[in-house]
Amino acid sequence: MKLNFNIQPLNTWAKVTKEPFLIAGPCSAETEEQLVATAHLLAKTGRVSVLRAGIWKPRTRPGEFEGIGSIGLEWLKRAKAETGLPTAVEVATAKHVEEALKGGVDVLWIGARSTANPFTVQEIADALRGVDVPVIVKNPVNPDLSLWIGALERVNNAGITKLAAIHRGFSSHEKTAFRNEPMWDLAISLKTHAPDLPIICDPSHICGNRELIPYIAQKALDLDMQGLIIESHIDPSVAWTDAKQQLTPSALDEIMSRLEIRKPGAGTAEVKDKLAILRNDIDKIDDLVIQKIAERMQIVEKIGNYKKDNGITILQVNRWDEILQKRTAYGAALKLSKEFTEKLLELLHSESIRKQTEIMNKDGISGSEQEHLTHA
Repeated sequence: MKLNFNIQPLNTWAKVTKEPFLIAGPCSAETEEQLVATAHLLAKTGRVSVLRAGIWKPRTRPGEFEGIGSIGLEWLKRAKAETGLPTAVEVATAKHVEEALKGGVDVLWIGARSTANPFTVQEIADALRGVDVPVIVKNPVNPDLSLWIGALERVNNAGITKLAAIHRGFSSHEKTAFRNEPMWDLAISLKTHAPDLPIICDPSHICGNRELIPYIAQKALDLDMQGLIIESHIDPSVAWTDAKQQLTPSALDEIMSRLEIRKPGAGTAEVKDKLAILRNDIDKIDDLVIQKIAERMQIVEKIGNYKKDNGITILQVNRWDEILQKRTAYGAALKLSKEFTEKLLELLHSESIRKQTEIMNKDGISGSEQEHLTHA
């Protein structure tokens, strides 16, 4: 389902100094000297389009540094005057919006914690009515596409047409190399639902450490995201917040110089023709895959009827374990990742259970069978 956002293209409201579009600056504005000095070094690279800095910091626990507050807006104003860089800050309340706009901030963003709360987003949206300012909405902390879309819709419904999304990764119980799991599929889903909505990637918050930032930045560009927002500090070793994920301006410049910019649909006629042939091959295979899945489900229905007639439970744990082990091994031999094969098999298994449950429920299902399904 396509979403009907009333938005302007990124290049109509954001000056792209040098591709890709880059928002950069310290996680937190700490002192006037720190912010202005960082801004000068970032401007000197010629790569930064917008200077960012946290003024109000929503922290997980009380007692942590929660931002320098409104005085930081004056520092941003000075940095802008001296470097010419437009400025961006996070807003989490209507009062933040009012103060930021009064302080001449050019771009506002809504943070992940705020996006997770529709009441907060609506308060911010109401404060934005009648204002012509770019607003960027981060994904919520938890992997919930509807919450992300809902926040974007609330802001858009308030009349904000200079709108974009920030993909900053999602909280996960699993311990991995990332601070926040990228879960690229959710960002891709948003792009599929709203093809004209610019999406900017936040490698700093996805990675949680500076070493992984080049990899995530390149991945984001390869997925046709329109820009990056990266934290940069004049001396990350003494940063008051998120020291491990911040880069010096020179390190950021080095990373940006190594990124490869690829264009969607770009290439010679010969390249396009070759892609068309390969994509046609994929289409044929996809059609065949769907046909075979349909045939598989027809056999599943026959099995379901046989189980019903013979009083056999739907779930056969031993059989499922056998399928899982054999098919993942086969997939690995064919160079398919174990994770992908398991997810595919789980989807097929879930649909098979659903179909057989429908068959069992035509005339009711026994208590013992229902118990087996519950544990499935």
